[in-house]
Amino acid sequence: MRRRDFIGLVGGAAAWPVVARAQQPALPVIGFLNARSADDTVGLAAAFRRGLNEASFVDGRNVVIEYRWASAQSDQLPALAAELVGRPVTIIATFSTVAARAAKAATTTIPIVFVTGDDPVERGIVNSLARPGGHITGVTFVSATLGSKRLQLLRSLAPKAELIAMLMDPNSPESVNHTKDVVDAARAIGQQMVVLNAASVGEIEPAFASLVQQRAGALLVSASPGFLTAREQLISLAKRHKVPTMYTNREYVRGGGLISYGASISDAYRQAGLYVGRVLRGEKPTELPVVQPTRFELVVNLKAAKALGIEVPPAMLAQADEVLE
Repeated sequence: MRRRDFIGLVGGAAAWPVVARAQQPALPVIGFLNARSADDTVGLAAAFRRGLNEASFVDGRNVVIEYRWASAQSDQLPALAAELVGRPVTIIATFSTVAARAAKAATTTIPIVFVTGDDPVERGIVNSLARPGGHITGVTFVSATLGSKRLQLLRSLAPKAELIAMLMDPNSPESVNHTKDVVDAARAIGQQMVVLNAASVGEIEPAFASLVQQRAGALLVSASPGFLTAREQLISLAKRHKVPTMYTNREYVRGGGLISYGASISDAYRQAGLYVGRVLRGEKPTELPVVQPTRFELVVNLKAAKALGIEVPPAMLAQADEVLE
């Protein structure tokens, strides 16, 4: 065999895999748009991937996930959503009301699956829970009974609190909605309430100073991506001022907080992964009803209770899904 023919043969063989790879169809791309930070949602992102796996999709094998994190800077979400649309992605998964609205504003064609702690109908994300309409559906972990239940549980731990404070993030639709639920529940039973605003991390400490000045005997922290990101600061301030505090989910309590009650956010992320998988398999978002919460978690930290001089009622401990010693 002549040297020139041998080189041509080798060169052609080396090119075969390249040609084969070029002919392989591109993997579908999932845009993952989250209002929080990557470090803050490691477990939740894993729950989303578990849902995808249950739908037979594995990141890097038959699907690719493009992550975008706003790190509690909600004003960054529209630009991040536009970036994903320009990529372009096959579908967008969003996590928070603001993220869902940003994605919906960025595209009218790419399917969207959301997770929100708010009422998606009231916020204009979908037409109805049963028939979302358009190119969007998802999961909500809001419940009309949560506000009154959280207030009831907190009053059981702080029965002498004449005034209870509510910490609200005015930039978070979920926070505003949760605050309204609690205030309405308090009004119905004659409980005095004061609402304290904290639109940024820098406003949290002044809000606690106001709480102390007004002699509030207990505190409820509303749902907000910003509050979750700043949970170490919130827990530390509650300990320093010895304020019994109710939180929205177990992440706070595992970090040293007193008590939390709410739907399982981890399960909501998993459900979103399942829905993304179903859409990738050909189902239309408009035909998938919004998933509503069925599981609510009560988590109590006995160590935090002891530090506050609180004896947790046996009935509450019996109801708890998790008790931290």
